[in-house]
Amino acid sequence: MRGEAALVLDGQTLRLRPTFTALVAAEAELGPLFALCERAAAGQLTLAEMAALLWHCLAERTPREAFAEALVTGGLANATPALRVLLGQILAGT
Repeated sequence: MRGEAALVLDGQTLRLRPTFTALVAAEAELGPLFALCERAAAGQLTLAEMAALLWHCLAERTPREAFAEALVTGGLANATPALRVLLGQILAGT
């Protein structure tokens, strides 16, 4: 679906939806989103930043600590495609 990305953790497909509200909350925690995208492009995105951005964009929220643990357990390589789609949507405004 346009404006969404899928992230599979623990065998469940989670929908990531970068709504205005979600992005404002992420920006309040992480700083300007454009700078976040630049850090990601330069390979400088931290695990905490990735987890926070993805968590804020969850269509159906789960407890943050459990989400972060599942993210690490699933492997960062598993989360990278969804993160890439999400960052592209943020930059493109979809």
